[in-house]
Amino acid sequence: MTLPGAPRINPSILSADFVNMQRDLARIATADFAHVDVMDNHFVPNLTFGPQMVERVQATSPIPLDVHLMITEPDRWAPGYAEIGAASVTFHLEAASDPVALARRLRDIGARAGIAIKPGTAGESLYEILDEFDQVLVMTVEPGFGGQGFMAETMPKLRALVSEARRRDVNTWFQVDGGISDATISQAAEAGADTFVAGSAVYGADSVEAAIAGLRDRARAASLES
Repeated sequence: MTLPGAPRINPSILSADFVNMQRDLARIATADFAHVDVMDNHFVPNLTFGPQMVERVQATSPIPLDVHLMITEPDRWAPGYAEIGAASVTFHLEAASDPVALARRLRDIGARAGIAIKPGTAGESLYEILDEFDQVLVMTVEPGFGGQGFMAETMPKLRALVSEARRRDVNTWFQVDGGISDATISQAAEAGADTFVAGSAVYGADSVEAAIAGLRDRARAASLES
């Protein structure tokens, strides 16, 4: 785990070996959260984990779970992930019917409430409700599949959201997800991100622990320079 205020690295278990999930969770014990992508083949064209699998991951993970729901009807399903024990539950603005009420429900259960937006969704749509969320996830790829290239064109939106949060004195974490690697993490950190989801950059490395530390160091250096 990092020190307070340091960049957070959340490896995506979408890049883990599903047959050896407990082993691959143990390999990321020096990270901050295990990022769990839940996809329903409706909101995005892919199908991954459901509540039962996430509950098993929760029971075996050495670090807290950061659950990212890419699903329809999050108002109905998201509270269940908080009840399982996920430390953070993020749902998509594009899918929620009442994002503020849902965020408050998640917080009441005891989870951090996160809101995610796709690359094509305007950041301004969150300005008036920023204080309702513990985390804002700016997608840096189109949601649905791992291994995509980082979309640098999302950085002005991230920078504007961070600036607006500071103007409103809102203490929100800003997460980026998609294409985060040694080559791209500095761009996101410079734009104001403090929480980074990385899949293949962690699990594809010769040393998972070294990859996590390297990403954290690059993000820290870039944030100090910005």
